[in-house]
Amino acid sequence: MATLANVKIDRAFWKDYLSAQASQLPHLDDVEDVTDRVVRVMGGNPGEMQLQGTNTFLVGTGKARILIDTGEGIPVWAERLVEILKERDLHISHVLLTHWHGDHTGGIPDLVAYDATLADRIYKCNPDPGQHDIEDGQIFAVEGVTIKALFTPGHAVDHMCFLLEEENALFTGDNVLGHGFTVIEDLALYLQSLDRMAAQGCIIGYPAHGVRIENLPTKINQYIRQKRGREKLIYGALLDSMLNGGRNANSKSGLSTREIISKIHGDVPQDLLQSAIEPSTMEILQMLADTRKVGFAMQGGTQRWFVNKRCKVAT
Repeated sequence: MATLANVKIDRAFWKDYLSAQASQLPHLDDVEDVTDRVVRVMGGNPGEMQLQGTNTFLVGTGKARILIDTGEGIPVWAERLVEILKERDLHISHVLLTHWHGDHTGGIPDLVAYDATLADRIYKCNPDPGQHDIEDGQIFAVEGVTIKALFTPGHAVDHMCFLLEEENALFTGDNVLGHGFTVIEDLALYLQSLDRMAAQGCIIGYPAHGVRIENLPTKINQYIRQKRGREKLIYGALLDSMLNGGRNANSKSGLSTREIISKIHGDVPQDLLQSAIEPSTMEILQMLADTRKVGFAMQGGTQRWFVNKRCKVAT
């Protein structure tokens, strides 16, 4: 096996990541009729992790609309939403939340302040008190749209996507973004969810952050390849250390997370290391540990990783 000392990360990945954080992101209108069934209302919370801000969606063709996500609680979001509801004489039949993170649920108080009856129309997996649970496969319908809930954990333990049958489209939440890559809570579950999302055969994706995804199958495949490619690099770095370091892997000498990163990528700017590379490396190490391909031991307060000797060598 060749040494990995000079192997560098796929530059396209980091170019995509960095571009997602830059100010040159495509402009998204505050309110936009994306199609005749889908209106996007921006959350008013642009930022490094939120891109142009949280996308919330009013879905339907009649007077009753389904609302997907509620933004972060920035007052301008509620102002935009109420304005369009009043201008078009619309009302909200259901409020569907993709997951529990604050930039998706923070607008609920403002929503209920506008219409107190909406407090009894909020649906979320693992609901908060007073909310309704969403079951996998549950159908929500209003005039012009039929939406099916899909349980897709990984980014968050309660993450749901929503399939819009009339457009063969998927509201992808934070599992797949319009730009760059997302942060993962449980990588093994996340990869299973990506497979499930791909199996729906949807062409269009409506992400919770970023532009509409015009070719969702390609985007999902890009996400899967990126994660699997990183997995091979990290496992390979540990295996290379075992084979060439002259020590038994199960002696638990191993490599620290920072040493793994240095072995693969060389010197990395500190801000990029902390904000992206280190968290993504830990995601993959945890998945490899869960599948017993690698293990770790604490030495001097540092977590050091090693290949489990009995595992078959990855190719």
